[in-house]
Amino acid sequence: MTSSSIKLAVLDDYHNFAAQHFSHIDPSRVEVTVFRDTLPAYTHPKTTDADRKALVDRLKPFSALSTMRERTPFPSELLHQLPNLKVIFATGGKFESWDVDTIRRLGIKVCAAPGKGRTDGRGSGPSPRSLPVTKGGGPPTTQHIWALILALARNVASDDAVVKGKGVAPGWQTELAIGLQGKTLGLVGLGRLGAHVARIGVLAFGMKVVCWSTNLTQQKADKLAEEAGLAVTGGGVIGEDEKTFKVVSKEDLFRTSDVVTVHYVLSERSRGIVGAQELQWMKPSALLINTSRGPLVDEAALLNVLRNGRIRGAALDVFDIEPLPADSPWRSEDWGAKGKSRVLLTPHMGYVEEGTLTTWYEETAENLERLVEGKELLHCIT
Repeated sequence: MTSSSIKLAVLDDYHNFAAQHFSHIDPSRVEVTVFRDTLPAYTHPKTTDADRKALVDRLKPFSALSTMRERTPFPSELLHQLPNLKVIFATGGKFESWDVDTIRRLGIKVCAAPGKGRTDGRGSGPSPRSLPVTKGGGPPTTQHIWALILALARNVASDDAVVKGKGVAPGWQTELAIGLQGKTLGLVGLGRLGAHVARIGVLAFGMKVVCWSTNLTQQKADKLAEEAGLAVTGGGVIGEDEKTFKVVSKEDLFRTSDVVTVHYVLSERSRGIVGAQELQWMKPSALLINTSRGPLVDEAALLNVLRNGRIRGAALDVFDIEPLPADSPWRSEDWGAKGKSRVLLTPHMGYVEEGTLTTWYEETAENLERLVEGKELLHCIT
């Protein structure tokens, strides 16, 4: 690709945040177009032929794309209809919804943004996600998860609506809050993010932590506890000889946990990994938190459970279709009605933090500068 031919599309930039990071690049050498909305995923069952055509028509003119993580998936069928595409500048580093094999076969370069800052030192510095947990860092999603857990347990959203008179007569307290001290926190999937979340539960609230995933071993859980700065045994309110991050069966996790939070990578094997059976196992007083991917939880089964008040509540940051359609039951249901579970919804905000996005787009800008100058690109995964 020659510098004179670079046409860059910035995709799914809801907050119009990216353009400022590319404004210093000579516009005669790079033509930048920013899209502040997203189009339906190409292979989603509810995507129409017209939706697919609109997505192809949007992307086809561009030789380079700057994406916001996986808001736009790139399956093989879509990639084969983008003959001009030569480079994808990706924010983040994991792209499970992209057909990387096809990308590689087509000769398209994919450059990640690892979140550590520009290599030339000209940026604002590293994102918090690049700092070790023992120094107070960690993925920004950690903060959002605990904001959701606490807001749901303390009735923050419902009490706020009542005090302001939003949709109801102005009132006062809605119902008793839940204390988290000494309760059991269950993690479906225990990786780096899950360990950060569990660490806070142990240190801040003395919670007992249980965890499960298909291939999780106690040895791996012990290592993650150590990396999180915790003792391998005796954490939280548990006995001195009991594991701080205790690996249990899937059924035991759902039956015993007061708060279940999902930390799993979405794949065909993990789709619906929390289904009707798992939800049935949960305590009536339990809370479910999902900030990973919507399809990990069976949406129809969860809606049924929440409509019938089978668990205390759920807080969701991710959904099967994003952004949520206007007619989605998550938007239209009267979740404050008596007999229904409490429901707290946020619009996939787990990683949407100013510092993180700044670092990602600074890294992207550095790579774009190198593309213009004909230099080797950084952080390439293809």
